[in-house]
Amino acid sequence: MTMASPALEAQFVTFSLGEEVFAVAVEVVREILDYAEAFKIPNGPDYLLGLRDVRGQGVPTIDLRLKLGLTKTVPTPHTRVLVLDIPMEAKVLTLGLVADRVFEVTPFRHGQIEAAPDIGVRWRSDYIAGVVRRENGFVVIVDLARLLSREDTVALDPHRAGHAA
Repeated sequence: MTMASPALEAQFVTFSLGEEVFAVAVEVVREILDYAEAFKIPNGPDYLLGLRDVRGQGVPTIDLRLKLGLTKTVPTPHTRVLVLDIPMEAKVLTLGLVADRVFEVTPFRHGQIEAAPDIGVRWRSDYIAGVVRRENGFVVIVDLARLLSREDTVALDPHRAGHAA
């Protein structure tokens, strides 16, 4: 039996938005929660669902589907919220990300991660950290720090949003 060296692979949490499968590095995933309605924040961006109480901390929660230009999430019994600690420029942004379904924690070898392809106009490619081919399609690895602009991080700052709480 051959095992890959840990340095040659990384662990990811895979999740779906519709039929598409995405992944984020397991290091940024703090926990995975059942879906619950968020406390609405007036004048936030459309993809900001609001704040969610996570163990006494107000965590901004976003609908990644809307951020990526897809239709709004319709919660089902499979809908989950990934609570993420995303390293940004000078701080760590804690964020809830709504996913249609969370699948697994899985290793990807660095050699199987392809560069972001030019896949047309449906997806911006600057947030794609890589793509992994699988038997039944692709997994898009999301770099949330790249996906969120400076304006996004200001809007998602819970201290700023706390004025509404």
